[in-house]
Amino acid sequence: MNCWKSINLSKEFGSNRIYLISMIVGLLSFIILYLPFSIIHHSSNVKDYGLFPLLFGLLILPLAHKVAHLVPLLVMNKKIKIKWKNKKKNLPNFSFRTHGKMSKNTSLFVLLSPTVLITIPCIVGGYFIPDFFAYFVLFAAINITFSLEDFLYAAYLVKAPKRCVIDNAQDGYDILIN
Repeated sequence: MNCWKSINLSKEFGSNRIYLISMIVGLLSFIILYLPFSIIHHSSNVKDYGLFPLLFGLLILPLAHKVAHLVPLLVMNKKIKIKWKNKKKNLPNFSFRTHGKMSKNTSLFVLLSPTVLITIPCIVGGYFIPDFFAYFVLFAAINITFSLEDFLYAAYLVKAPKRCVIDNAQDGYDILIN
């Protein structure tokens, strides 16, 4: 196997630039989603349960985003190694790595699964539950912010040859071909 391309976004673009672009994309996605939903649900009242349920949802969202990456791997019976860490005092976080190589389609499915499992249901929920559309739109926009890095990786994988294999590298992915 030969390495066709190594993808490391932080080396290629820089971490600060990725964070800045993610924030801008998240803000724009909130504006783009909120305006049509507020026009559609103009007569409904938004229910407010206070700051604590909102903060709880915002604290759970990054963990749910990572779990959404794991769901396709667990469904496909791929071996994964999960490493738990507590960076901040009481906020659990984890990282995972797959053992072995994955096909191009599997890698794309893993990268885009938070969009399918979180963002799309939030948008649908915002449409069908008008009392909570602002919360659904907010959670969808924040998940889009988290997903920008996944979209960039997916853009590289789409350009890769059909019969390639994706390997988890130290800080990114290696695209391998025969």
